[in-house]
Amino acid sequence: MARSDASAADEARAVLRGAILRGEFLPGERLVEAQLCERLGASRFNVRAALADLAAEGLIEVERNKGAHVRKVSLAEAIEITEVRMVLEGLVAARAAERVTAKQGKELKQLGALMRAAVKAGQFRTYSELNQRLHAAIRQIAGHRRADALLETLRGPLVRQQYMLALQPGRPAVSLPEHERIIAAICGRAPEVA
Repeated sequence: MARSDASAADEARAVLRGAILRGEFLPGERLVEAQLCERLGASRFNVRAALADLAAEGLIEVERNKGAHVRKVSLAEAIEITEVRMVLEGLVAARAAERVTAKQGKELKQLGALMRAAVKAGQFRTYSELNQRLHAAIRQIAGHRRADALLETLRGPLVRQQYMLALQPGRPAVSLPEHERIIAAICGRAPEVA
């Protein structure tokens, strides 16, 4: 049974979005439709729909007669995005602290222990992946759909910078205690601390 155009376009968008977020396409890199069609196994229509969605999300820019390219984020914009994310993530953490169950708290603590082990072993890629899992778990516990959608949109343009930051020597050792305090506040059902 053939996939519908909508599901094929959604799949193309998801695959392309994932490749951009993983850094397979660098900021400023041109995205050639014909190459994307071949890589994604998608029609030109579905690739164009995926590019339009990713442009609306702020991951790419499409210029008339020049095509699409991965969007570069200025330092000023990165700071603004980070400031907005801090507010939203605080809201989500507070809500998670109000809603967390014992089972969810145990899962957060397990993630924290895995993060600590990754830092101790110098496994910074693993730490970065666990960090993403922790934030996703906190968003899931909070159940704040609008904040979750906004955070996901804001995460896209900075994901490559965050990944590179996580790989810098000493950075995980600094961020780990911050994450452990957030876990403790959520598990302790202390929204104002979280």
